[in-house]
Amino acid sequence: MPQRSFHGTDRLNAELRREVGTLVHAAVRDHGLPQASVVDVEASRELDVATVWVTALQPERSAEVVKALKALAKEFRYQLAHTMRMRRVPELRFRYDASVDTGERIEQLLREDHGPGHRDA
Repeated sequence: MPQRSFHGTDRLNAELRREVGTLVHAAVRDHGLPQASVVDVEASRELDVATVWVTALQPERSAEVVKALKALAKEFRYQLAHTMRMRRVPELRFRYDASVDTGERIEQLLREDHGPGHRDA
């Protein structure tokens, strides 16, 4: 069984994903934003920046979600400074993860292609 390389940021990424996910859920509820969730967090090795990948239940409103989360990033960082045991909380940069939308689109195309009237050549 191959050994997986372990980086110190792996544990931090998991903790940030949980904490930022909770903050995003609260922001969606409190600010009337479209439903969004945190997919992944990738902190830089220097721990000065963390990219937060989010997805939206309504992909057509994804730009609205990311814009609102970017506006709340400083507030989230401040809240994380009080909840996480870190010397310095990384700057949060929100990005939309379109992989879920792409997967759903591919699945839809495959279903259409193999519908009831489909014949193999």
